[in-house]
Amino acid sequence: MIRRALLLGLALGAVSAHAANMNGMAMPANSVPAVAPAVSPAATPAATRAAAPAAAVLAPAGGKLNIYAHARSGLSPAVRGVPWRVYVPNGKDNTVSVIDARTFKVLWTFPVDKEPQHVVPSWDLKTLWVASDEGRQSLTPIDPRTGKPGTPVPVEDPYNLYFTPDGKYAMVVAEMEKRLDFMEPHTMKKLFSIPVPCRGVNHMDFSVDHSFVIAGCEFSGDMIKVDLVQRKVVKKLHVGGMPQDVKLSPDGTVFYAADMVANGVYLLDSDLNKVGFIPTGKGTHGLYPSRDATKLYISNRGEGSVSVLDFATRKLVAKWVIPGGGSPDMGGVSADGKQLWLSGRYSDVVYVFDTRSGKVIQKIKVGQGPHGLCYFPQPGRYSLGHTGVYR
Repeated sequence: MIRRALLLGLALGAVSAHAANMNGMAMPANSVPAVAPAVSPAATPAATRAAAPAAAVLAPAGGKLNIYAHARSGLSPAVRGVPWRVYVPNGKDNTVSVIDARTFKVLWTFPVDKEPQHVVPSWDLKTLWVASDEGRQSLTPIDPRTGKPGTPVPVEDPYNLYFTPDGKYAMVVAEMEKRLDFMEPHTMKKLFSIPVPCRGVNHMDFSVDHSFVIAGCEFSGDMIKVDLVQRKVVKKLHVGGMPQDVKLSPDGTVFYAADMVANGVYLLDSDLNKVGFIPTGKGTHGLYPSRDATKLYISNRGEGSVSVLDFATRKLVAKWVIPGGGSPDMGGVSADGKQLWLSGRYSDVVYVFDTRSGKVIQKIKVGQGPHGLCYFPQPGRYSLGHTGVYR
């Protein structure tokens, strides 16, 4: 993608000195508030009314909160009978490869619009969307029962895609346009937008009460807090690197944010204050909770490894190294939790790790530039988007 490559080059140049200073060092704790931008006008007043956040009752009586409680085991009735497959968007040859998750064989490959970035499960688990953000720009639906694509829906700049926890809106992450576009989740008709005061907004996660998201902006080195009730950005924190994936801890107290220049993960509280930093490896990129929500798998794209963090202690407990090197990027955990599937962004393969031993058990050849692959189905009541964030 030409537009993205130009910005990426500028951003890397701007942060090279920052990266040198980051190795092994804790980050400063100061934050930079942002002026909240106005919400762009909606088609009708009704379309812009704030929706009350859904309740999150995820702790058993007398037990500890676990936001991933419903994603531990068992499949939704919506996906019963759906074959386990892995959908790999190949960004450099504009295709999607479909892999049988049990045999590790590529079943077929089909063309999509230019620069497919992520394959995203819909909130209701009935559709997978391929986000292509170059050329004519579109979201291509896939029927997960057949694994075959439908007619692309024209959508402006869909780098990534999320869904509000109540299922009312799809959230198109319009990275180059510097905004979040809120869409009708089936037709993808735009209803309203929230502009963001940063460059390269890309990944995010939702708060426990669903009232806000914490998102990263890779090209300006910022993290932002977006209030979904007020529909505006309420705070910005400049971290200076290149923030990537974001995941909330199971107890809902800390957001983990990967940074591929800082080579580790920031720990952020709900007020967007830095409360810690953990070095993990070169090119820290993707974040994936284990099926039992006790560990966080962290892909280090620049060195060909995966770091394993213990949620309870917030300490690293293992590092899995790809023999001969590699470029592990985005992916997901298998339904039974025994495998971690990651795209090899610059290696044109998909890696399958055994989560018990940490060994790479498969390297599957796919197209050029594989990115946000989706293992589907997985346990969970509904999808919040990206490559499979479930609650």
